[in-house]
Amino acid sequence: MIKKILPIAALILLGSLLLAGPALARGQGNPNPAVEVYVVSQGLVYDSIVTADPLPMKGPFQKLEMGPHGLQTQYGPGDPGYVGGRWWVDVNGNDEMDEGDHFFLCPLLGPGSEL
Repeated sequence: MIKKILPIAALILLGSLLLAGPALARGQGNPNPAVEVYVVSQGLVYDSIVTADPLPMKGPFQKLEMGPHGLQTQYGPGDPGYVGGRWWVDVNGNDEMDEGDHFFLCPLLGPGSEL
């Protein structure tokens, strides 16, 4: 039971941070919070900036999730499958891109660096 709850709790926390991050950063004079994203296919970490507004669920998106190195995704700049920082977070935990999830822009800023 706990093994099922922990991944869902992690996704809820990630979704909350992504939704609340821009508002918290604005209060500190920074409109866009900085984050790091680990790209699994490259073994590199990229700096990124979360934009303030969620995107409508239209067009291609790439899954962003919590992993052993923090936020991670499968593909990054230069990889087939990378869609330029258009992300979706599986907030409702059903592993499908649908209305219950969060869609946003968070471009990866090169160059990536090793862990």
